[in-house]
Amino acid sequence: MTGLLLDIDGVLVTSWRPLPGAVEALDALERRGVPRMFLTNTTSRSRHQIADALTSCGLRVGPEEILSAARLTAEFLGEEYPGRRVWVLNKGPIAEDMSGVEIVDGPDDDPEVVVLGGAGPGFTHDAMSRILQMMLDGVPVVAMHRSMTWSTDDGVKIDTGVYLEGLEKAVGQGIRAIGKPSPIGFRAAVEMLGMEPTSVVMVGDDLHNDVLGAQASALQGVLVRTGKFRADELDKVLADEFGPVPDHVIDSIADLPDLMSRLGS
Repeated sequence: MTGLLLDIDGVLVTSWRPLPGAVEALDALERRGVPRMFLTNTTSRSRHQIADALTSCGLRVGPEEILSAARLTAEFLGEEYPGRRVWVLNKGPIAEDMSGVEIVDGPDDDPEVVVLGGAGPGFTHDAMSRILQMMLDGVPVVAMHRSMTWSTDDGVKIDTGVYLEGLEKAVGQGIRAIGKPSPIGFRAAVEMLGMEPTSVVMVGDDLHNDVLGAQASALQGVLVRTGKFRADELDKVLADEFGPVPDHVIDSIADLPDLMSRLGS
């Protein structure tokens, strides 16, 4: 049987309202017993809050099925920077998913590591300038993810990846990102499913972070034409005869049960 990894925002919901066919598609796949996990870069809510929001939409999802960028980052910090004081710049109450990390209130509390979560009002000129100076002073900076955009009912918003590229160019060094498209999240989710990567399908609306990122980690990739999907971006990739392309493209999550049937689930 083929296992399933699902992105959430732009695939199942937009602004926490279900996309057409999402409830029916998940119900159909659940009845078949398809193994699944939800792999998300969402940092505006904890895993329990995400599960509650999805359940309120009619999408029956438990917090234990959700692997968030915040949880992955907490595990990374525990391995790489154990016991360090961490300043987390993020929009959303995710302390629950950062258990085991000593979080300080801000840059004046002498943080030993800086973590960038999802972009929001806190990503001000002063805050980003302070982080730039800390990087120049040798303080390590870690990002929960490298997403460039996220979609809402009001349109597409810029996300953390936009700021990362500027900081990296200004300092001349890279910033480690933990969530998609890093292999860390894909490998962790596959291990939780207890399956081989080649037997798992990743479904997302982000061509690079979700789909091609998963394929680079030996998973199969499925791109949906919802959320932040851009036709011109896909056309550009398809026009490059030497570059990677999505394994599958479907119009929406409503088409996933049929695709999974063809793949053996």
